[in-house]
Amino acid sequence: MNKLITASDVVAQLRDGMTLGIGGWGPRRKPMALVREIVRSPLKDLTVVTYGGADVGMLCAAGKVRKLVFAFVSLDFIPLEPYFRIARQSGAIDVMEIDEGMLLLGLRAAAMRAPFIPTRIGLGTDVLRCNPEIKLIDSPYDDRQWVAMPALPLDAALLHVDRADTRGVCQVKGPDLYMDDVFARAAARTYVSCDELVEPEAFEQEEEARYVFWERALTTGVVHAPCGAHPSSCAPLYGFDVKHFREYAASAKEPGGWTQYYERYIACGEEEYLRRVGGEAAVKKLPMPVF
Repeated sequence: MNKLITASDVVAQLRDGMTLGIGGWGPRRKPMALVREIVRSPLKDLTVVTYGGADVGMLCAAGKVRKLVFAFVSLDFIPLEPYFRIARQSGAIDVMEIDEGMLLLGLRAAAMRAPFIPTRIGLGTDVLRCNPEIKLIDSPYDDRQWVAMPALPLDAALLHVDRADTRGVCQVKGPDLYMDDVFARAAARTYVSCDELVEPEAFEQEEEARYVFWERALTTGVVHAPCGAHPSSCAPLYGFDVKHFREYAASAKEPGGWTQYYERYIACGEEEYLRRVGGEAAVKKLPMPVF
């Protein structure tokens, strides 16, 4: 029942050409330690499904992405993720650009093992023109047509949570789960990094168990990665790192900027990465964003 593994173990179980779902939302609770491990690896030709942030940008900059299925790729205060912008504008990646709700429905269809879910989302928009693979269907009950949002089955999902135990029980105490539970259900395998690794007894009390949103049977492996969401946030533990994101975004405008960023913050490994961004204590002092 012990599902504790390392980030390198996770990547060793992935293969070229896989479809990966990445949880979180923009600059919030992204499994960045796992993403950086993929960037260090020889993996390639990935299809990535996500509400994107720096996870997408780094994977694009490293040449890991063949196709991206997304609703947005943003760092919030930096509206368009800079390395994603480069990949998109240069035509380096194939894309399926859809509405936020359509992405959720595609994941829900995969979670239910259904081929599609009918919806009105997308009717009368360029989403259908830009994605001819998304079909319209006739309603069997009236004369209307519906969008048949196809399932988005995932070979693997990568998620980050506040706390987990070695059995695969995962806890999210932040104000928004985003779609992480649906990613877990849509995936054949789910790998979770966690800030805090706790004993199973930590979840026995009702006030703790209520923050568990998917069954432990859906968790394939657990990686203990303190501050593993950085530079994205992991509420309530820490906010996203505005200073670091600005440095990251600035590198996209410099000749050789990605190589320099990679050498400074990715090639060094996670332990040194955490030291170079100020250490665990500094990360946990990052304020929560206010909107």
